[in-house]
Amino acid sequence: MVTVHNGDEDGVAVRRKLKDPDLRNLSTRLIFSIQKELFKTLAEQGHPELRPQHGAVLAFLDEEGTRATELSRQSGTHKQVIGNLIDELEALEYVERRPDPRDRRAKLVVPTPRGREQMEKSDAIMAAIEQRHAEAIGERRYAAFKDAFREITAQQLAQ
Repeated sequence: MVTVHNGDEDGVAVRRKLKDPDLRNLSTRLIFSIQKELFKTLAEQGHPELRPQHGAVLAFLDEEGTRATELSRQSGTHKQVIGNLIDELEALEYVERRPDPRDRRAKLVVPTPRGREQMEKSDAIMAAIEQRHAEAIGERRYAAFKDAFREITAQQLAQ
């Protein structure tokens, strides 16, 4: 183990395995790095008001609309948090609530034209990030990595 100072005022040392980080540390570092790049690039492309938290809605939103309960389930985020994020995105004119034609009591969260523009840009940014990694390690290794990561994620979610 290597001792790393976490930069707090008390100078408290935090121990972390740096040579062989566990899945939690690897996936956390990966998601934060991707979010940082994604939202920085989105800001440069005209969406500076978006924050990584909005990804819990935007990343799982279908163009035809998605129920808040489904956004909560897919993102693993509490329904009340999703409701607050939808409120924020609605105020920013990225989404709107509409009655669900299959169940008039339910509401769909539907992207607005601005929301669809952001979705297209986000998809392009993510495709570029993935392409960069595929080129760095090779297309076949990257495809195998994604297959394994998808399988591990599914197994973990089934727990």
